[in-house]
Formats: sequence, C-alpha cells, structure tokens
Amino acid sequence: MLFFFYYCVMKLLEDRIKKDGIVLPGNILKVNSFLNHQIDIELLDKLAEDFKKSFDGVDITKVVTIEASGIAVACSVARAFGNIPVLFAKKHTSAALSDDVYYSTVWSHTNSCNYNIVISREYLSSDDKILLVDDFLANGNAMKGLIEIAENAGAKVQGICVAIEKAFQSGGDALREKGIQVESGAIIEKMSYNGDIIFRS
Repeated sequence: MLFFFYYCVMKLLEDRIKKDGIVLPGNILKVNSFLNHQIDIELLDKLAEDFKKSFDGVDITKVVTIEASGIAVACSVARAFGNIPVLFAKKHTSAALSDDVYYSTVWSHTNSCNYNIVISREYLSSDDKILLVDDFLANGNAMKGLIEIAENAGAKVQGICVAIEKAFQSGGDALREKGIQVESGAIIEKMSYNGDIIFRS
C-alpha cells in the first residue's frame, strides 16, 4: 500500500514536469508554473505526505531549507510532520558576518557564483533533529552548506527531502554514500534541450 501511494505521487509529479516543465540550456529545468513561481499547494501537500511516510517513526524537531524556492516545499513538509517549525537559511551577500549566526559558503551552479547562507544561532542548537528540504537537488552544494551549518550547531541531520532530483549531476548519490537518507519526489536521469525528460524507473 505504501509503495502504491509513493508510486502515485511520484507519477503525478513526473507527469506535471513533463507537461509544464521547460528545459533550458545549462541543464536548468524551469518549473515556474507549479513550484518556483506559482505554487500547486495540493501537489506539494501530497508530496509532503509521501515524505512523512518515508520518515515514519523518525524524530524530527525542525524542517530546514534555504530561501526562497525551498520555503514552500518546507512548509508543506512541516505541516505533514505535525506543524513543526520551518527554519530557512538566508542568503547573505555581504562579506561581513556577525558572530550570532552559523554560516556556510555555497556555490550556485545556476548563477555561477558563491554566496553565503546564514542561520541565527538562536534558532538552531544541539537539541535539534532536522530534516533538510529543498525544491531541487543537483550538485548538492546547497545541502552541503546546510549540513555544514547543522554540524557547527551540533544539530543532527535526520534526512533530506527534495521535490526534484537531477540524478545526472550526482549530488543525491554523493549524499547517500555518506549514509544520509535522501528522498526525492521525482528523479531525473536525463533531460535535453529539445524537451525530452527521462525519469529513474
């Protein structure tokens, strides 16, 4: 029954990507109509319930993401986990960082630049058991940055949930090799500029 539910949600997301997703040069997938600009809340809530089943029985105190596109997914996931808090890392362009934050430097493949992400020390501590959530997982740089922040805070990363994983950019597999449970709503094995998108079976 659990596999059937997972398959149905995965198929819903895959079909939506095929219908509305636009492949741009540089292996960029544009999904503005339902995820990154306009948001299909019903779809995200179904995805979140699927993630909840994957982490059934796992103690999670907070959902952690990065602004801005990950926030919508994180809120749906937090609601599925019993309305636990959502904490999002803020992007910080200044080189001057205060002592009251945890921070990490992240390379953006999309924008071809480094940026700092910061989380206030007030909201993350060694008492927290966190679930990392984002809209996309490609090279895994954003997740590596959040993991570094969690380690500095002494928080325990219980797992990672992403709406769409680009398997051909290997970030997800690298995180799994480190022993982290990574769950993805849809996993893309290959995509091309002509619109062809192949999902992991």
